[in-house]
Amino acid sequence: MAKERFFEIFRFCIVGGLSFLLDYGLLYVLTEYAGIYYLYSSGISFTVSVIFNYWLCVVYVFHAGRHQTARQATLFIGSSIAGLGLNQLCMWILVDCFAMHYMLAKIVATAVVTFWNYVMKRKALQG
Repeated sequence: MAKERFFEIFRFCIVGGLSFLLDYGLLYVLTEYAGIYYLYSSGISFTVSVIFNYWLCVVYVFHAGRHQTARQATLFIGSSIAGLGLNQLCMWILVDCFAMHYMLAKIVATAVVTFWNYVMKRKALQG
């Protein structure tokens, strides 16, 4: 059981890393090249990465998620929406209140949201 949980967490970290790279890269491209305000591009990039993350969690991380109920899917999406709120709040506080560069703020915001995501998504997909 402990070995199985270790590999689950390992897979979760791989998926999370790939999702972060997508989120971080898209945030940069949308802000710097498309000229979108950082909070809007942060919301867009986060949402795209959540969809990518959801798909990989279902098929790769939490194998039981392949047969999830509507309740489990709702909890997963709900936790992602809450994660978006946490992300946006962190971004706003760090950038607008503490004058941190938005790309550095994204790293901090991601660290804050990561624990939330694991706990809530595991509950959502494991029942």
